[in-house]
Amino acid sequence: MTANESISWFADIGLEDRPRVGGKGGSLGELTRAGIEVPPGFVVCTAAFDRFIDALEQRAPIRSRIEVLDSQDLDAIGVVSRELRARIEAESMPDELQREILQAHARLAVAGVAPIVAVRSSATTEDAADASFAGLQDTFLWVMQPEDVLARIRSCWASLYSVESVSYRRKQNFPEAGVAMAVVVQVMVDARTAGVMFTRSPTTGDKSVITIEGAWGLGSAVVGGEVTPDRWVVGKITGEIPVRDISDKAIRHAPAPGGGVVEVEVEPDQRKAACLSDDELLALRAVGRKVERHYGRSQDIEWAIDRHSGRVMLLQSRPETVWSNKDTAPVVTPKADPRMHVMSIFGGIK
Repeated sequence: MTANESISWFADIGLEDRPRVGGKGGSLGELTRAGIEVPPGFVVCTAAFDRFIDALEQRAPIRSRIEVLDSQDLDAIGVVSRELRARIEAESMPDELQREILQAHARLAVAGVAPIVAVRSSATTEDAADASFAGLQDTFLWVMQPEDVLARIRSCWASLYSVESVSYRRKQNFPEAGVAMAVVVQVMVDARTAGVMFTRSPTTGDKSVITIEGAWGLGSAVVGGEVTPDRWVVGKITGEIPVRDISDKAIRHAPAPGGGVVEVEVEPDQRKAACLSDDELLALRAVGRKVERHYGRSQDIEWAIDRHSGRVMLLQSRPETVWSNKDTAPVVTPKADPRMHVMSIFGGIK
């Protein structure tokens, strides 16, 4: 396996590369190439995963064990899931692949300081417009040691066989041969504030506004639902801010001293203070509009504001699906008799 097959940098990939870098990796590459500020990183491609799994398959089956499972039999799925995840977590990577990953990781260092990274699953079936696969695999934040990066990559591969992920694939009848896992390794943002942004109202479907939600600290508290975020509605064209819902944000996620994330209490004077200024809201609006124009459709975006520089950084962008799917749904359900279908349109027949 060559380095080009196993490692790809964000600047070299885009959405067209999703089969080998997964949905998250393809999106981060696409954003990078579009000139959107994204923390630097690389992807451990699906070729590395395939090689790793194929070596395990030579000793005992993996994919075929998944395909015979009944999507409703959670007990059986749980037994197989635990066994497969344990096998993957315990298996060492090939030496050549380890060297390539560690060399790429070292390239992320700034001024000789070892990078602190997020290690994020990037499945080939996630973040597509017709699938809701995102969030079923693992993400690890604030990974500090190179050897821990290798372990977290294996954990991401193993999470492809979680109960939730396997159940979803069986319900959707995804063939296992077409399912693979890439892994994103990306420099962490030491976020003062982070959250999500929708370039279309998630509650009404209004395309003329951008909804921004945020809280203090790392965005994992918002995405995981552990804190009620502040919420603003911003006019996409006008920049007006007609809705300002400032919540009581009791906790925030912060870097743990030895790596990982810890939950800490928010200082009393910050709990009910807005976590974004108007200037920052307008900066997010500008980025959201740019991303939406690039993709040509409404987006669901994860963002963070760097504690030290104050720069807006994007961590992910995926297609908005709820209202977009409603837009494409047929206005009238087709009838078995074509004549009845025509009459239902013009004559009010249900």
